[in-house]
Amino acid sequence: MQVSNVENTKNQSNYSIRVNDKLIDLSTPLVMGIVNITPDSFYSESRINSTTEVLKKVEQMQNEGAVIVDIGGYSSRPGAKNITPEEEINRISPVIHAIKSEFPEIIVSLDTFRSTVARIGIENGADIINDISGFEIDPKIIDVVAENNVPYILMHMRGTPETMQSMTNYSNIFTEMMQYFSTKINFLKDRGVKDIIIDPGFGFSKTIEQNYDILNHLEHFQLLNHPMLIGLSRKSMIYKKLNIKPEDSLPETIRLNKIALDKGANILRVHDVKEAVELV
Repeated sequence: MQVSNVENTKNQSNYSIRVNDKLIDLSTPLVMGIVNITPDSFYSESRINSTTEVLKKVEQMQNEGAVIVDIGGYSSRPGAKNITPEEEINRISPVIHAIKSEFPEIIVSLDTFRSTVARIGIENGADIINDISGFEIDPKIIDVVAENNVPYILMHMRGTPETMQSMTNYSNIFTEMMQYFSTKINFLKDRGVKDIIIDPGFGFSKTIEQNYDILNHLEHFQLLNHPMLIGLSRKSMIYKKLNIKPEDSLPETIRLNKIALDKGANILRVHDVKEAVELV
């Protein structure tokens, strides 16, 4: 990886995002808890099948210090099965509505790449749109984000969850990712999106070696001058490398999140909120 010399700017970024009528300070990193409303997410402990279970999980995460919960109705694991937008909407709508009714202070991020799902999610109370595709799959999602003036998480990925692991051939992954983010950030700003968070997309269209190369040079993404979300929690780059199960990968997740914080991460997206909050 060819990179220029960039000073580690840990704790020097004074980013904030506006969520509804509140300015959310990111100068101290925040923790985002993962809530999967899916039957096939890679980490079985994160799968939740009823609204009652979701509310219990969200209450626990809030008590442990999560400021944001990320709700996903579509599994984005490698090779994940495609579902219809209608099914995704049926999964997320009652859950988001229930969360915002029960826990109005918690920020709800909706993990979707579909404009129809994003619109319904926002109508039900979603505060942030977390798009793994970087609006490549459904460009209309940007119209929904801009019209509703919600923050947008811009992740780097090639292809779709079904095809991404066949698309890991880069001439220079760092240079290509920087170009990807720079171009898309400018486009988003031109379309009226005010709050943009970048996500390098660990595990998405990247080999295990590429994931660690990105992590080791993570501070260079601060050149983009936008807050950075990091999702490393229990991913295959950990458990496949160590030949363990996702259930056994918490200690290494903590170690990698420590590296990410040292290199400027502003939001940690995790399954294990208590441990991440203690780390911060």
